[in-house]
Formats: sequence, C-alpha cells, structure tokens
Amino acid sequence: MTNKTEKIETIIQYKKGAVLVIRFNKPKKKNALDTNMYIEVAEILHRATKDDEIDAVVITGTGDFYCSGNDLTFIPKSDEEYFQFMKALRNFIRAFIIFPKLLIALVNGPAVGIAVTSLPLCDLVLASNKAYFSTPFSKLGFVAEGCSTFTFPRLMGDRKALEMLLFCYKLNAKEALECGLVNNIYEHDEFQSKAWDKIKEIIEIPTMPIVATKKLIRDQIKEQLLKINDKELEEIIRIRTNKVMKFETEKSKL
Repeated sequence: MTNKTEKIETIIQYKKGAVLVIRFNKPKKKNALDTNMYIEVAEILHRATKDDEIDAVVITGTGDFYCSGNDLTFIPKSDEEYFQFMKALRNFIRAFIIFPKLLIALVNGPAVGIAVTSLPLCDLVLASNKAYFSTPFSKLGFVAEGCSTFTFPRLMGDRKALEMLLFCYKLNAKEALECGLVNNIYEHDEFQSKAWDKIKEIIEIPTMPIVATKKLIRDQIKEQLLKINDKELEEIIRIRTNKVMKFETEKSKL
C-alpha cells in the first residue's frame, strides 16, 4: 500500500501501512484544539472505523508539544457559537469512547487539559521522557472533562486523581508511568524510533482477537462513559452560565 498524505486545516492525517496517523498541527499555539479540530478528529475516527485497511489509529502532535488542550484564545461571539464548540468537544470524546480499533497516543511532548484526560480512553500511550501532564481546570475556572472524573480515580486511585483534577498537580513522565497514565516512556531523542518499533510489534498481532477483546472490555463501561461525558459537559455549561449571569447582574448595578 502506498502511503498517502492529506492535510485538513490544522489536522494532518496519513497512512503508514495499516496505521492511520492523526497529527495535531498548530505548533504556534502548541497544538491547542479548536472547534474545527475537534470536529475533524471525530470525523476521521468515524471514517477509520469503516475502513478495512486500517487496523489502528495513532494520535500525536507537531513540534515540541503533544497538545496544550483547548485553545483559550477562542472566545465565543454568541451562545450558539459556544454550544457548537461544546457539541464538537462532546463528539470528540465520544469518538474516543466508541472507536472499536486500536487507538494509540504518541505523546511527543507536554500535554495539557483535554490532551491528558483523553489518554485513558486510548488503548496504548507512549510518551517522551520530556512530556509532562497538566490538568489546570480548577485554576482556569473549568470542570474536568474527557471522562476523567471516572477514568482517573479508576486508573490511579482517588488521591492522585483528586490531586490532579482538583489541585492541578502536574505529572512528569516518570510519575505518569508509575500511576498508569502511560504505558511506556522513551528518551526524547529516541522517542519516534522506539515508539514506532513498539507500534510495529503490536500491529503484527492478529487484529481480530484484539478488536474482540477490546470490545468485551469497553462494553462493560461504554454506556457509563458516554453518560459521564455528557454530565461533565453539562456541568461546564452550567458554571459558564452562572458566570455570565453574575457578570450581567454586576454590570446592571453600574
């Protein structure tokens, strides 16, 4: 099979044999995600589900960052624009939850926010030793997202999950490995070659039993994850609405 490269705005996708690579491609903003990027990744995963030539999807970033989370320079001009953003975010996480094939994250550098909370929804996470994992939701006035209110305690225990999601503790790569957020870490200079060696090793395993076993595991919690995704985003909307109402009330007193 010939490798094909296609650029869709700030997302690059290309095939390496039976592996489809999705690369966040907004390095000047540390690969921060916007509405269109969320929509495109979800659509790519949906198409990959139906493509018999694809056995696995790898997600990574361009440059020094894996992804810095939501693009905080995005300011909705209307409620409709905000709800479109939230819908795109919902469908992005939903696409991770329901994707039936192997989903692999190559964390080539720091990850922030949704880039961290989506990692437990992947089947394999390989990271550079220069990566760190930051979830500054509380400091920014946001609620944790990406189903992390369920996956983090389940993965790393309540104490570490609370430390990250409530108190914004930043994990280094070694800590992320120790608490199970990542599977392997590699020296940064060797990261790409070592990570792809690992992926090639995995791809040689017959696909059918992998997909079947993943389904058996994911089906036990899939509906719960979908509900949690909705609940987290509802809470984000509720808090934003309260902030707007408070601002309007204070402004009316001027």
